[in-house]
Amino acid sequence: MRLFIVSGTSGAGKSTLLHSLEDSGFYCIDNLPLALLPAFAQQMVEAREHPYEDAAVGIDARNLSRDLSQFPDTLAQLKALGIDSRVVFIDADDDVLIKRFSETRRRHPLADKEHSLAEAIREERRRLEPVSSHAELIFDSSGTNLHQLRREVQSRLSNEEEGMSVLLQSFGFKHGVPVDADYIFDVRCLPNPHWEPRLRPLTGRDDEVAHFLENHFEVNRMFEQISEFLGDWLPQFEAHNRSYMTVAIGCTGGQHRSVYIVERLARHMKHQGRDVLTRHRELG
Repeated sequence: MRLFIVSGTSGAGKSTLLHSLEDSGFYCIDNLPLALLPAFAQQMVEAREHPYEDAAVGIDARNLSRDLSQFPDTLAQLKALGIDSRVVFIDADDDVLIKRFSETRRRHPLADKEHSLAEAIREERRRLEPVSSHAELIFDSSGTNLHQLRREVQSRLSNEEEGMSVLLQSFGFKHGVPVDADYIFDVRCLPNPHWEPRLRPLTGRDDEVAHFLENHFEVNRMFEQISEFLGDWLPQFEAHNRSYMTVAIGCTGGQHRSVYIVERLARHMKHQGRDVLTRHRELG
């Protein structure tokens, strides 16, 4: 019996996340008043035919502030019922959210004549902080389209297996640091294939780039130290019932070095039997 509590900033993709779960067989309720969540959880436990064995509820900033502030207590009530309750939060950069609202001409639920859209977004994050601070999994939809987000949600949530799911993500620092990362490793100190004209149009997935990087001692040493670190500490998180982990590898543009390290780490960790997903943010 699983209950996902889905929250996030308006415009980030909370409804898309819920729809993806619904398509995968979850019983979903959007915009449930937080005060009613314990009653719904009790119904999950008492239902004889267990129609709610996999359920998800959407919680947003339109809830009463006092209810949101008491979210930690509400979450404790759910866990006391024996329900596997997990908080999933989706967010995006401010400029991305502003652009999305401008393109759709929708009104932000907290915006009014006295508050600009940017102010409403900041206030929304403040109100949701008691929820986001308990999130086990955070999605950053800044660099994803609707279809990419659906695929990632379905990969990480709907087909969950035993053990911890690890997402390895490459990114470029010049495009911003991902907000959903649990660990971030900076590989900008490594030799850059960008300065080799024949390698510049390629990516870290190409053999020519891989051969170039593998011929440098510091690249292999960086890979060994990152893989050793993750090998030591991921089991510790897993032992404390952590189900998801996002590890981000960043270089300058997110095209060569970070992509190569992510691909190499993924092969190494899959060989060890780990459930690994990869995402290359700047490659689309």
